[in-house]
Amino acid sequence: MTKSYIDDLPRIPVKALETGANLAEDDFSAPTPYVVRGLVRDWPMVRAGQQSPAAVRDYLLNFYNQQPVMVSHGPAENQGRIFYKDDMSLNVTNQKSDMRQVFDQIAAVEGQAEQPCLYVAATAIESVFPGLQAQNPIDLGGRSAFGRIWLGTRTRIAPHNDSQSNLACVVAGRRRFIVFPPQAFRDLYLGPTDNTPAGRTISMVDVINPDFETHPRFRKALESAAVAELEPGDALYMPPLWWHHVDGLEPFNILINYWWRQPPSVFGLPEPALDHAILAFRDRSEAERAYWRDIFDYYVFNAGEDTTAHIPESKRGILGKITPDVAKKLRTKLMRYFQR
Repeated sequence: MTKSYIDDLPRIPVKALETGANLAEDDFSAPTPYVVRGLVRDWPMVRAGQQSPAAVRDYLLNFYNQQPVMVSHGPAENQGRIFYKDDMSLNVTNQKSDMRQVFDQIAAVEGQAEQPCLYVAATAIESVFPGLQAQNPIDLGGRSAFGRIWLGTRTRIAPHNDSQSNLACVVAGRRRFIVFPPQAFRDLYLGPTDNTPAGRTISMVDVINPDFETHPRFRKALESAAVAELEPGDALYMPPLWWHHVDGLEPFNILINYWWRQPPSVFGLPEPALDHAILAFRDRSEAERAYWRDIFDYYVFNAGEDTTAHIPESKRGILGKITPDVAKKLRTKLMRYFQR
């Protein structure tokens, strides 16, 4: 087999846990990614997957409530890569299907060397497999986390990031993660923000077969990259905003992940603010942009005591502490703006 540059990347650090131990509170706010080997090895669905792909599919169907799921379909020539065509339309089609039908389709192509892509992504577990999480629990320290299931044939998912903390647990098959720190975004050649495969901006670089002539800055991104291959039962923690490329390496793969927000729930979402900032500022004059850049630093990114010291604390409004009541009033104000 031809050696790949990926073989020479640093490995994502492994955090050792004693058998039966849970992650500690500090582990859920770590500043960099880490792997935990065997964190969920005792899940019944992991044990079913170790018997065979058919066994874990049967296990999941015991919980299936007939709710249709969204499935991405792509031809074999995509080699599992979910991306854009030359005209920037997506190279997969999406349609709703019964999970039993999806599993039958996967079983039919499982032995093929060149599989078509069949991929069920980011599906809320309790909406499709109620009771599954209760039989396959994980201790997240009391956090309210969104449990999602990702399953399908071999896939190649371009680098993207999430605004939330992420714990990804491999149930069946193998997953390879290549991670990049948040500040690497300038060297990842990001694609459109409003035309994306799954709602998150992705890198335009083919990470498996990079074209360094077209994307020369990607070499710099690789200077801070790290890689890990996860077996069934392994888990990967990623802090918010870390970029990650993900490969499903086996003919059938299942991953379950949990997202949770570190900031208080009253905080707004950054992505809509960026969208509106593009609309409001990007095409203004250089002088106007310079002024608003300073205003944002003053009120947002470098805000301190001097910003509001001259205003009575009880009268600072949104410039003071963001309480649930202040957040509600601010959202109402924003809704009035956008209705104009």
